[in-house]
Amino acid sequence: MAEDSDLEKTEPASPRRLEQAREEGDVPRSRELATCTILLAAGSGLWIFGDGMMAELRRMLSSSLAFDRAQAFDTELLLARLAAQLGDILIAFAPVALLLIVVALASPALIGGWLFSTKALMPDFGKLNPLSGLGNMVSSRAAVELGKAIAKTILVGSVAWMVISYQIDAVLALGVEPLQSGGAHLGHLLLVSFMSIVAALVLIAFIDAPYQMWQYANKLKMTRQDVRQEAKESDGNPEIKAKIRAQQREMARRRMMSEVPTADVVVTNPTHYAVALKYADGAMRAPTVVAKGADEVAARIRAIASENNVPLLEAPALARALHRHAELGDEIPEALYTAVAEVLAYVFQLRAYGKHGGARPEAPGELDVPPQLDPNNPAAQQAEPGRTQ
Repeated sequence: MAEDSDLEKTEPASPRRLEQAREEGDVPRSRELATCTILLAAGSGLWIFGDGMMAELRRMLSSSLAFDRAQAFDTELLLARLAAQLGDILIAFAPVALLLIVVALASPALIGGWLFSTKALMPDFGKLNPLSGLGNMVSSRAAVELGKAIAKTILVGSVAWMVISYQIDAVLALGVEPLQSGGAHLGHLLLVSFMSIVAALVLIAFIDAPYQMWQYANKLKMTRQDVRQEAKESDGNPEIKAKIRAQQREMARRRMMSEVPTADVVVTNPTHYAVALKYADGAMRAPTVVAKGADEVAARIRAIASENNVPLLEAPALARALHRHAELGDEIPEALYTAVAEVLAYVFQLRAYGKHGGARPEAPGELDVPPQLDPNNPAAQQAEPGRTQ
């Protein structure tokens, strides 16, 4: 059952999946929305620029019917006159044409955004497969498109019938109107009818656009297996990443161990923790932790320190506090300055004893470690109840 659920497309498309779809030229599109916006732009353009266009067309028609005898028998003059009139026609229709071009270019931004993909231009011979074509004809998408076409036909036809029925008297009255006023009235009736029918398409576009968005999102849904596979491809295989992290930890441990011989002292617990400290007077503001570890790592630090004659000092409370509150490569906390100063003073006395002899210095006894810094102290455990030792 778990395997079946992993193969069901229940997960929304990831950003990478959406980006891949865009690269392939696959974005949500609503033909109804595009058709509606272009028709609205055409009707609005005729409404705004219609009077000027009609006046320019009347002027051109009048001028084209008036010419002298020389132009009638001179082919070059007739062609030049025809070219000039064609230019005037283009200029007259230019405002509406420009408006349509702008709207046609801007309408894709309403849903899906602009997109240019060369992959969409590549030939796909799989689309020529007749079996695939028959499958598309009986698919749920084809059924939805058929339903949309029927609904659109019924809606547009009903609106057209109501508009014509409402204006039937005005249409019949055009026959008794003067030519000029009748022509203007006819143009007005046609424009009102056109915009009313286009208004019906607006309703269809408002329904189709969200549906296309939903269908697109549903088509790009992913299975849980797809999500896991994409995560592996994006972030890398978890097993490989674990091996890399293990190698990184091993390399860091080796670098840390190489610093132990340069330490001034190793503070121990004596068996659970080991912290190696280094201090260079004038070069460091405070002693620095060059190595630290617990259990097996601590044992390895103690062994390397013994092999390189680095002093070992048993100070359980200080070792625990340094291991908990001092990070590798960082200076020790200020609260431990006094205790570490006593340890370093003992180390420097040992060095003097090794060079010049005399009385062997005694190891420091109880060091001044603030109780709240010792993990085993009840005060520290109350301050950090979530931490266990």
